[in-house]
Amino acid sequence: MKRNFKIMLLGLFSIFLCLWACNKDSLVRSTSNAVNMTQYLKDNPDDFSELTKVLSLSGTASFLNAYGSYTLFAPTNTAIKTYLQEKGKAAVEEISADDWKSFIRLHLLEDSIPTSRFTDGKLFNLTMFGQYLTTSSENVGGITKIRINKQANVVKSNISVGNGLIHSVDHVLSPATLSLAQTIEANPQYSIFTQALKETGLYDQLNLLPANNPDEKKKWLTVIAETDEAFKAAGINSYAALKDKFSNTGNPKLATDSLHLFLDYHILYEAKYLADIITSSAHNTLAPLEVLTSKLTGETAMMNDDTFNGVYERGFSLLRDKSDVTTTNGVVHQSSAHFAIKLRSPYRVEFDVASFPELIKNTQYYKRQTYEFSVAEAGALADVKFSGPESKLIYRYGTGQSTSKTSYNVDVLIVPLVPGGESSRAEWVEFRTPLLIKGKYKVWIGIYVQAEGATTLEVQALIGVDGSTDRVPLANARTLSFTVKRPGINKTVNGVTVIDTEAEEAVGFKTYMENTSGSQVAKLMGVADIQQTGRYWLRLKAINGKQNTNNIDMIQFIPINEDQQYPKYKPDGTKILAP
Repeated sequence: MKRNFKIMLLGLFSIFLCLWACNKDSLVRSTSNAVNMTQYLKDNPDDFSELTKVLSLSGTASFLNAYGSYTLFAPTNTAIKTYLQEKGKAAVEEISADDWKSFIRLHLLEDSIPTSRFTDGKLFNLTMFGQYLTTSSENVGGITKIRINKQANVVKSNISVGNGLIHSVDHVLSPATLSLAQTIEANPQYSIFTQALKETGLYDQLNLLPANNPDEKKKWLTVIAETDEAFKAAGINSYAALKDKFSNTGNPKLATDSLHLFLDYHILYEAKYLADIITSSAHNTLAPLEVLTSKLTGETAMMNDDTFNGVYERGFSLLRDKSDVTTTNGVVHQSSAHFAIKLRSPYRVEFDVASFPELIKNTQYYKRQTYEFSVAEAGALADVKFSGPESKLIYRYGTGQSTSKTSYNVDVLIVPLVPGGESSRAEWVEFRTPLLIKGKYKVWIGIYVQAEGATTLEVQALIGVDGSTDRVPLANARTLSFTVKRPGINKTVNGVTVIDTEAEEAVGFKTYMENTSGSQVAKLMGVADIQQTGRYWLRLKAINGKQNTNNIDMIQFIPINEDQQYPKYKPDGTKILAP
């Protein structure tokens, strides 16, 4: 009896272990392996029973139940029922499987994108339907809502499942069905602009689907359209008046006709939403070598709002509520005013490298005392970049400092450099220039020469357009040594010994400040052939030697046919004009 009891207890214990093991396995599986999208929607019928039917009818249920990384904007039951009513349908079964498949593909991206990566503009991934989605935030009754495509609000976000993220939305998303040309034509505010597109032949170019466009660079485009009201405010009341003002050949279909170029200037390469536009300072247009400049002022995207040769020129804005209009082959924005290509001649540009925004805001030090940037601070600068790693960037200021007291604005920027980068010193430093008008410029670097000693450094200059990583050497390139003074070539004029400026310029040196000592000197680095108006990066790259005390003061871009010597400057910034 006791033996049978023991056997029975042993059997029960074995069953208990088995059950415990099974439960443990089930627990582990359910906590470490989340359900995939299809199963999650099935498990939440109160919100997604209609969408579950759509997945089944479209044949995408198994696809979204498999391994992967996706983002699904999931319309709620209410959203889909509203959609059916708009379509005049009573049930999801009344819409074809192919239409539902396209529906799912518009709501699905092949990447897991949390709301923390949303920007006020397009999501950087195309949907599986082949169109971009846009995101924005709106404050409604004190509550911030995330909107998708200006069509739906996110109800619940960042639902993590085994193969990505789900964001539930309160309205279905509808794809763009019109091309750029058709979208513009459909808006009666653009009647003059539409007729101009047709008369120039650009309408047909803007009416091509990406898949049917043989020109790879023009598959996706951006159009900044002008309303009839904007034209009329500029005194242009009809297409005839527009043609009369701009067409120089009488045949706008010619690519060289000024009206054709006027419209080309309104078209940017790629699909650029507002978020894309404000992240770059200049954008190429279909008008050869012509760019539109851009910047963010407050919350407004401003275009061609610049200062040229000391004169401020007010630009125009992109109207936020009328822009970011998605089409089948790009995006449309609306300008606040009429604009056209401006023909400008190259002009002298000089900038103090020690006057970048982050330093100017540091009022405790800017124009007050020397400041050494931390590695993190130096690496975060917007208009000064390094190859890295950089351990030291010093703003030196003051009349008591030998290297800065005779320099422009009484300051210099000290940048340690070494070929290849070593000992926490960068191989190169580069500075983002102010706007440069297309043309040819001699490039001068103003420095305070470091006293000769055990170390020296030689650099070369390279240039590249803002937004690109390409850097090319200047034409007729020369090198700069931070320990070589001005050569001191003199001549006698009326019995007085003076600097032979022409002879020194011929060998690549000049004075640029009031002080004419050999240590305060500008060195010619070469010629920059600026092919299109915009901002550029000028890079100084270490090629020989090494040094921690490189005193950089000013960079000058002077048109090749202009006087390279004047104006010079006093340390307080006052100009010294030619005698």
